[in-house]
Amino acid sequence: MRRPASLRAPVALREVRAELPTLVCLTLLIALLTGVAAAGPALVDRFAGEALASRLEQAQQAVPGMDLNARFDPATAPGPGSRPTDLSEDLHPVTTVIENAAPGALQGRLAPYATRVELPPVRARSAGRDVRLGLVYASDAPGRADYAEGRPPDPDSPAVEIAVSTRTRDALHLRLGQRLPLSPGTLRPVDATAVVVGFFTADERGGTPGTRLWREQPLLARPSQHPPRSGAPAWEARALVAPRTVTTLQDQAGITLTVTWSLRLDLDARTAARLAGEDGQRELRRLLTRYPDDVRTAYCGDIGGFGGMYCSIGHHQASTLDHHTRLLDVLDEFGRQWRQGRVVISFALASLLVVGLLTAVATALLALRRRLDVHRLQCARGASATGLALARAAHTAPAAVIGLAGGLAAARSLPSASPAYRYGVGVAVLLWLLLPAFTWYALRDRAAPTRRDPAPSHRAGRRLVAELVTLLLAAAGVAALRARGTSAAAGPDPLLAAVPALLGLVTVAVLVRCYPLPVRLLARWTARGRGAVALIAFARAAKEAPARALALLVLVVTLAGAVFGGLVAGTLADGRRATAAWQVGADASFLGHHPDVAERLTRVRDVRHTVHVRQLRVDPTSATSGERHGVASLLGVDGDRLRAASPGSRAARALAAAGIDGTGPAGPDIPVLATGARTGDVLTITSHGRELRLRVAGALPETVLRDPALGPVRTSTTARDRMLLTDNRALASIDPGDFEQTALLLYGPRLDVRELRSIVPRAASGAAVGELRVRAEEETDAASDGMVRVLVAAHTGCTALAVALALLALVLDLLLSAPARGRTAACLRTLGLGRRATSALHLLQLLPMVLAAVVGGTALGMALPALLGPALQLREFTGGPFAPTAHPDLLLTAALGAGCGVLVLTAVGVETWWGRRRRLGAVLRLTEER
Repeated sequence: MRRPASLRAPVALREVRAELPTLVCLTLLIALLTGVAAAGPALVDRFAGEALASRLEQAQQAVPGMDLNARFDPATAPGPGSRPTDLSEDLHPVTTVIENAAPGALQGRLAPYATRVELPPVRARSAGRDVRLGLVYASDAPGRADYAEGRPPDPDSPAVEIAVSTRTRDALHLRLGQRLPLSPGTLRPVDATAVVVGFFTADERGGTPGTRLWREQPLLARPSQHPPRSGAPAWEARALVAPRTVTTLQDQAGITLTVTWSLRLDLDARTAARLAGEDGQRELRRLLTRYPDDVRTAYCGDIGGFGGMYCSIGHHQASTLDHHTRLLDVLDEFGRQWRQGRVVISFALASLLVVGLLTAVATALLALRRRLDVHRLQCARGASATGLALARAAHTAPAAVIGLAGGLAAARSLPSASPAYRYGVGVAVLLWLLLPAFTWYALRDRAAPTRRDPAPSHRAGRRLVAELVTLLLAAAGVAALRARGTSAAAGPDPLLAAVPALLGLVTVAVLVRCYPLPVRLLARWTARGRGAVALIAFARAAKEAPARALALLVLVVTLAGAVFGGLVAGTLADGRRATAAWQVGADASFLGHHPDVAERLTRVRDVRHTVHVRQLRVDPTSATSGERHGVASLLGVDGDRLRAASPGSRAARALAAAGIDGTGPAGPDIPVLATGARTGDVLTITSHGRELRLRVAGALPETVLRDPALGPVRTSTTARDRMLLTDNRALASIDPGDFEQTALLLYGPRLDVRELRSIVPRAASGAAVGELRVRAEEETDAASDGMVRVLVAAHTGCTALAVALALLALVLDLLLSAPARGRTAACLRTLGLGRRATSALHLLQLLPMVLAAVVGGTALGMALPALLGPALQLREFTGGPFAPTAHPDLLLTAALGAGCGVLVLTAVGVETWWGRRRRLGAVLRLTEER
């Protein structure tokens, strides 16, 4: 008898309602993974663009990205009836030519932002102070709104009007309207009187319109005081002038001046993303290489290439354009770093996709188990496995279509993104076909083996073969990745995406083979006790280890990706701090041969210790055989002061251990620690015709080469393989001017950076009084690097999504195995097992699997940098002379382990609560054997 339609409808409705949770889960998974796959390449390009734009911005903070220079003579006499032109009017057409010559891809992005002419310094005197005053015309000079007093120089005034910063006013005791007679200095002859017409505010830290001007011309912002014994004027300063003043003084002196056009490369997000890839970098390099030739041709034609003053700037005879750029070096450095950064981001995306795929597998298995008995009954009535698989495909097709549409829409909604639709469609099709494939596989023989049926004898062999094949594939993938690195082609790297999954499979295979052994031993040990809960839990945990492979794989891949990301982030942070310490050597350091400036720095507030480090290039020879030892660096340090300032200094300890402290009796030989020489050897060097003998007191330990105290002199000079180290007091016979570099290390917990900078301004080049490095500033610059920020943000986002998917996959896997645990708990409840004992049973049964996953995932994440080898060189990010030491994020690792523990406790609590609500009859069958 056929069932009436009115009765069939509620049954169909109940089936749909029963399948609804899995369909919703499948839809969300397809939407998420489709969106990640489709938007992944565009997101990687976007991350690369952000990193490139940030790197260009950082590189052009203190210096222009490109300089174009032209020399020009005094103006020729204008023709009859023509009026003299202003220099700014003469320069404006050339500026337009320079701007229009930019290639189409860089139009509006590579453009001049300043035109400057700097006159040679003249001498002036104010309030009894001698001043070496340089006059600068700058098109980007601050306007009237930035003047604290007075006004900018008048471009139409015939007088020589100057404007200085408020710091220069205070240092030189200038006043508004003061007249300064200018006497010849480097600029000669000159006969003029300058009138002070304004005082502007200058803040080189940023936020003001003239920030670039102050950073590139620091003496405009604040003057510099020269050592009084140097024979130079006591102060050196710069002042702003009008363009007419430049031509007036040029005509007086009859000299050739140089005009400089400063250009910046500012890329918007879309252009930066397009040019950040391998092909884009090559295109950008080609454009930047061609641009100077193009602008020279547009400015002066082909005749400019012959040299000489064949060009013109208004009424001035001028030379062709010379150029200087550091953009190509920045681009090379970015390319090397991004190849490594792409490995980190690709690993994060690959781990996310693998975890998502495993979650979809768990969802499909759960959906299959819910309908497996019905399908077996249908097969018994004549249905085919293929037909049932196609029916499941048809049932899940709407969910797949909705998920695909949602994922592609989300990928398309991202700003400046071009989704890779083929990857999204491929992932959606793969996830959609999982359930039909599993259905066909489970029903292909039309006979459903029960759990009590013995496994075929060849099943163990097939498992072993599968494990060996996986191991070989993982080894081949790692070897190939180490050999060739990452793919330079656009789009995802298949090899890089496959390696995390293969390594996770290998780790799971090892765990499944290994962790049941200690669990069985633990079960035997607990069998000696009185309780049966632990024995049953551990016995079942060991027996069901192969069935936990899916959950293990999810946890291992997720934990490995998170630990790897934390390891990379921690290593980069510590490596950049170490590089900053190596660059500076102390809390601050001053490099330069200016004793009086160094003395002023030592008197700055909160400076507690000072140490001198000096380096001399020597070419010693053996005193016995006459053979050359090789060009080496002879370094001298204040050993006792260094020990007091930095007790952990390896250089100070090595000198003290060798007895080289300069306090012993002075001898004819200079005791040194040397590389590449034997203890007792005597080397000779020549200084101003005198022969000095160096006695090797011991070998220079390798660890001393890493001492940050030696970093400033070593980073600012030519790197050499051979080194000699001694105390400064042993080098008293060497003239201080012979040293190629001298550094003063300043130690103090809270150095006054503003006071330090008032003595030595921060300048990228042309510093008149040396270079001051401050550790806090170096660390701030390192922390502001967009490359590391992009890597951390990308990996954090992928890890967060992977953890969420892993939790879902683990919950689904627990639901798959819940009936078996429920039947075991129900049987034990019939024997008198209590509620607490039931909870303990569930906890102990899941605990070995979670502990194995934590150990395996952590170990894999820690081993990934070593496995990748040349494919991941973190030194490219940190710089410095040495590779950074790996520093895992212990807090993150502990948090992940604790999270797994909390998840297990939550699962146990939910499962115990659900078991209490179910009656024994809903779990057990009268004819079921246990």
